[in-house]
Amino acid sequence: MISPFRFGRMSIFISVAHHSAIQACEMRDKICERWLVAGICVGLVALVWFVFGQSSHFPFVNYDDPTYTYEAPQIIAGLSWDGVVWAFTHAHGGNWHPLTTLSHMFDCGVFGIRAGAHHFGNVLLHTSATIALFFVLRRLTGALWRSAFVAAIFAIHPLRVESVVWIAERKDVLSGFFFMLTLAAYLHYTRKPSIGRYLTMSILFACGLMSKPMLVSLPIVLLLLDYWPLKRLVDLRTLRNLVAEKFPLFLLSIASGVATLIAQTRAIGSFEQLPLSSRVSQALLSYLTYIRQMFWPTKLAVFYPHSEDGSVPWQVLLAGAALAAITILTFLLRNKRPYLVVGWLWYVCMLIPVIGIVQVGLQGHADRYTYLPQIGLYLGVTWWVSELLSRWRNAPVALTAAAIVIIASLAGASRVQASYWKDSERLWQQTIANTSDNHVAHAHLADLLLRQGRISDAISHCQEAVRIQPNDTDAQNNLGLAYLQLGDEADALIHFEQSLASNPRNLNARCNLAWVLATSSDPSRRNGERAVELATSVAQGPGRGNPTVLRTLAAAYAETHEFGDAIETAQEAIAIAKATGNDGLAADLERNIAAYRLNQPIRSRP
Repeated sequence: MISPFRFGRMSIFISVAHHSAIQACEMRDKICERWLVAGICVGLVALVWFVFGQSSHFPFVNYDDPTYTYEAPQIIAGLSWDGVVWAFTHAHGGNWHPLTTLSHMFDCGVFGIRAGAHHFGNVLLHTSATIALFFVLRRLTGALWRSAFVAAIFAIHPLRVESVVWIAERKDVLSGFFFMLTLAAYLHYTRKPSIGRYLTMSILFACGLMSKPMLVSLPIVLLLLDYWPLKRLVDLRTLRNLVAEKFPLFLLSIASGVATLIAQTRAIGSFEQLPLSSRVSQALLSYLTYIRQMFWPTKLAVFYPHSEDGSVPWQVLLAGAALAAITILTFLLRNKRPYLVVGWLWYVCMLIPVIGIVQVGLQGHADRYTYLPQIGLYLGVTWWVSELLSRWRNAPVALTAAAIVIIASLAGASRVQASYWKDSERLWQQTIANTSDNHVAHAHLADLLLRQGRISDAISHCQEAVRIQPNDTDAQNNLGLAYLQLGDEADALIHFEQSLASNPRNLNARCNLAWVLATSSDPSRRNGERAVELATSVAQGPGRGNPTVLRTLAAAYAETHEFGDAIETAQEAIAIAKATGNDGLAADLERNIAAYRLNQPIRSRP
């Protein structure tokens, strides 16, 4: 006979053994999942470096890279306390993004002006943003493979090439990294709200804004995530509370917006040429263009010219109708498929700062603007397709096969697209081939050819740029430089003057015109006083610390017989030229100083 006591102990032992077995299985599952997550991360890293690792062997390109790096004395000087102060108190490249500026200073201080190291920094930041996106989406939704797929598409879509491979777009990948960290910090805050966690999130958001102000719409993205998948937004009362919760973040966005508008005053001047109706039309078309490029990324270019003739009315109306229809449809489906409205509004709202209503520059649209906004589309489409096929018995196999094909195709296309950035000539030739009437591409290709001494080819592209856009200030300036190299000062002066007539703030044209007015061998063309005025306006502005600008100013002083000022200015230019490794310019300046000591202005060869 078995006693009740012994029977009770046996029951306890069985229960404990069963519980231990469950714990062991759960532990094994967690270990397997961790290895799976680690494997996904390794795969994402491998994808990024397969596509973009080649850029570590690429040079700088002649489009904005000089302004952001090797032609900016404050940048190539490296990190210093004075550099930090300058970064926070000055615009750089027409923008106020001090953390981006500091990152360029860091690269120059550590690696010098080796382009490969700067490219490496961009790829590293993009890799970090990709991994962070995967972890954030996984924690937000609990969906492992969907999160991995969205992160993979973000990592290697051809539209990412411009943001990652272009050194001047450090601001994209740096702000993207802080964007992901802000999302992670917000998720951490929502789990257990506290002042410390909110402050951490706010600091990361501020860092993102100081990397690129395009993040001004991030508080709206957080509200969208409150609706889905966090489900914190359930009615109007909670909406009011959640908006109030993000009020400090909106204040940061407003402050960043004001700083950006002040810094971009000069760049924004270009949009005055375009009426509001043209800008609104272009904005509507751009929304659909980015969607088309997401699914069919062909004929990509570093610059898409803005159509100044306006758009075909029926195309604009159709675009507006399509956008309205998508918006209405996602709202109607918000209860059953909330990820659709969240993903769509993520895309729409994040593009607003750069969609072109406030036109900065001459581009109609730009690949780099999709860096963060298209994550919303990837999210919505991925969850929608997965849910549609979830009831199909063979869905896992079909989805896996489709994902592999899509990722492999995009990776291959992106690797080819990235290869066009191997040198500036190839980049601009591809841009000219993929667009029409692209005066900016012709002007920049002409600039490159001038530097290579291919004068006749440069003149041909300059003339094509001027034919397309007679008021292209850069093309007119380059045409002047081409004629100057041919010894035709008369025609050079004409085009420098035309460049300044189109844009009185063109610093290159001011400096080049000052050089001719100060050094021409023809006395009838010299005008020392105007040369000093032009060169001083550049040297005391954005051209401060540029040895070539100082060399021009010294020549202008010498033409007005201010030889003491000429010698002092030339000596300052020599110090900067030697510090930046420009020994050829330093030697030329030494010869100039020798002439100034003899009270002799310098003269260009006739």
